Amino acid sequence: MNKNESKIKHWLKENRARGARLLQILVRENSTRGNESSTQAIVIEKCRQLGLVLDIWELDGEELKKHPANCCDRQSFEGNPNLVAVLKGSGGGKSIILNGHIDVVPVGEESSWSNDPFSGLIECGKLYGRGATDMKGGNVALLMAIESLIENGIKLKGDVIFQSVIEEESGGAGTLAAVLRGYHADGAIIPEPTNLKLFPKQQGSMWFRITVTGKAAHGGTRYEGISAIEKSLLVIQGLQQLEKNRNAKISDPLFEKIPIPIPINIGKITSGKWPSSVPDNAIIEGRMGVSPDETIQSAQREMENCLCELNQQDEWLRENPLKIEWFGGRWLPGSLESDHPLIKELTKSFVEVKGENPVIEASPWGTDGGILSAVGNTPVVVFGPGITETAHDANEHINLEDMFAASEIIALTLLKWCEVDE
Repeated sequence: MNKNESKIKHWLKENRARGARLLQILVRENSTRGNESSTQAIVIEKCRQLGLVLDIWELDGEELKKHPANCCDRQSFEGNPNLVAVLKGSGGGKSIILNGHIDVVPVGEESSWSNDPFSGLIECGKLYGRGATDMKGGNVALLMAIESLIENGIKLKGDVIFQSVIEEESGGAGTLAAVLRGYHADGAIIPEPTNLKLFPKQQGSMWFRITVTGKAAHGGTRYEGISAIEKSLLVIQGLQQLEKNRNAKISDPLFEKIPIPIPINIGKITSGKWPSSVPDNAIIEGRMGVSPDETIQSAQREMENCLCELNQQDEWLRENPLKIEWFGGRWLPGSLESDHPLIKELTKSFVEVKGENPVIEASPWGTDGGILSAVGNTPVVVFGPGITETAHDANEHINLEDMFAASEIIALTLLKWCEVDE
């Protein structure tokens, strides 16, 4: 262990309470979609105190609409800015983007929570609240890593580009805006809740809406109608078979421990307006997973072909074909070679801190990594603290020890990747 690594380890150990307090403050702020401003203000002030070069701006919705990777339907970004804060290097070293999103999903049914969803309660080494694990804990790990360098007077050759973005949970408009603003780097780390695993590959995903047409009739003579609900069952069975077929083609060992690498999830079905009527319309909405090795467009074609086959197999559907619409959230898949230098440096740092090799897997969900890699041409690895299983769930929480470990691993990686200016 060299002197700089020793300094960082010591500083991070001595300032754990400071990190926990910052996370507690962030979690106590509700930063659901459209309410990001108060939480972002705290992050901005922290970066200002650290002396970072700040770039704060509101997203241009009209400009984003021109880009094919955009899927955002948000009408206004007023008062809820993006933030990029740069620790400038002296030159000559590799640059890195540290990207985290500040937005969180809604709390859901509050009665399912044991405490206030924004309590920031610390109990038995865990901090509770919406966003604790997804992903304000990861953001704090990034800020602690950066602060450990600054407080110890360690100068790097490469730039460290910290990004606190909005709109990740709705498809990544914040990160896309940062890329279009010109932020690129030699590598990037996204500290989503991976349970401290390394994810060089990220599943993509997109939302779909299938309209099923039926024929209305009185419930007492239902045989005179065609139930859109009953026809929906054919669609569901077809999608289940499509899911099996698509996953059977995946042999990547990084997906070995994931039961369904690229799921097709039906999340919402609406149909009918009266119990005594045969429903003449049904809407099926869901999410389709996209392999890291395929494009959004090729995955869409597979589902569209599946629906065409269903139309041909059913007499009613041949005359009244299923209609599909791709709407709402869309996350680009991402892929990085397992022997990429950034993976190697993160692995070395992980071993130094944890005393064992990290688990390397594929991500079971989409991240902003696809935008950084596919649009920004920046190699990405997803690695961070947080309990994947509690993300988006009631009683979301993070193990603080994991957050501290992640901050140390990332800080040591910055030394190696960006290089120290002696």
